[in-house]
Amino acid sequence: MYEQHFGLSAKPFQLSPDASFFYPSKEHKRALSFLQYGLSQADGFIVITGNVGTGKTTLVQTLLRDLDQTQMAVATLVTSNLDEEDLLKFVATEFGIRSHANSKAELLKDLEHAFQQEARANRRVLLIVDEAQNLPAMSVEELRMLSNFQMNGKPLLQIFLLGQQEFRATLLSEGFEQLRQRVIATYHLNPLSLEETQTYIEHRLRKVGWNEFPKFTSTAFEAIYEFCDGVPRRINNLCDRRLLFAYLESLDVIDGEDVNLVAEEIGEEFLGGTHDNQVEKPSGARARQEVFDAPDRPLETVARGLFDKADLTQRLATLERAIDGLGHGIKAELSDVREELSYLRLLLEDLHQVVSDGKTGKAASKSYPK
Repeated sequence: MYEQHFGLSAKPFQLSPDASFFYPSKEHKRALSFLQYGLSQADGFIVITGNVGTGKTTLVQTLLRDLDQTQMAVATLVTSNLDEEDLLKFVATEFGIRSHANSKAELLKDLEHAFQQEARANRRVLLIVDEAQNLPAMSVEELRMLSNFQMNGKPLLQIFLLGQQEFRATLLSEGFEQLRQRVIATYHLNPLSLEETQTYIEHRLRKVGWNEFPKFTSTAFEAIYEFCDGVPRRINNLCDRRLLFAYLESLDVIDGEDVNLVAEEIGEEFLGGTHDNQVEKPSGARARQEVFDAPDRPLETVARGLFDKADLTQRLATLERAIDGLGHGIKAELSDVREELSYLRLLLEDLHQVVSDGKTGKAASKSYPK
């Protein structure tokens, strides 16, 4: 609607990933280098993590755009909440492998045979699994088994795992040591800085012919960053609505007040930001950034930071995943974990009550079984 009015050739802030709009921030350039390095090794797993909307999918699309598709067979799984057998069927389907297997063993043989044919044709095979944090433990293990396929001493399959930051906790869980040893490159995408938020917005606008109409003031960029915390998808959402508002109101200039108005309409909870400069971000958010801002650390080092500094929500999610993977026959350990979960839930409920009542010290006034 507003594109023609502002002389733009297309929508600059669409929400769906598009490699043609790839913005090479410091984080994204480094992550792309990790992907390129990992791809050059033609072996093992490459893990890219990041919060929702930080650009993981666009990053991989950018990598694939520059590949010679005649020399590589690529399949992408975007529905990852699958058990191990369904996962194998999905992999076969995405690679265009026709299988009439009646058992898991037969399906594995069909996959191996197809990958061998690709190798004989001098084509590499790459599997990309998006939303990897949704993979059940047994499905992750099945992926590791697929990576064992070899011919003439060379691996037949390489796997990229893209997931939200909690997927790192999965990798660090007990029982995943063999998979961790197969990870040859890993990177965690952090949000954009204030300066990068401005250049990101200008980059996308110039991609569609923007000539500073409408003009964004410095206060507008600051307000966008404040509400969106530097997360590209949130920025896209807010800027798209902001341009529509400017069109409807016949504005030539967009300033901070305009951004605040639109952001409040969308809802700060939806955007994930806050317009109150006095409200400090949760310490857990800072802790996670400290943990993940050095992606070249060994995973074991990251693990210590993760479990020492994670906030209650992260701790709770980690414990719940641990319960899912415990299985049966260890009732004592399972009981201990459930007691910890009950304690955390009580504490979280009390903290939420303190916030809603506008009081302080309420959580400290209670004692909880531990």
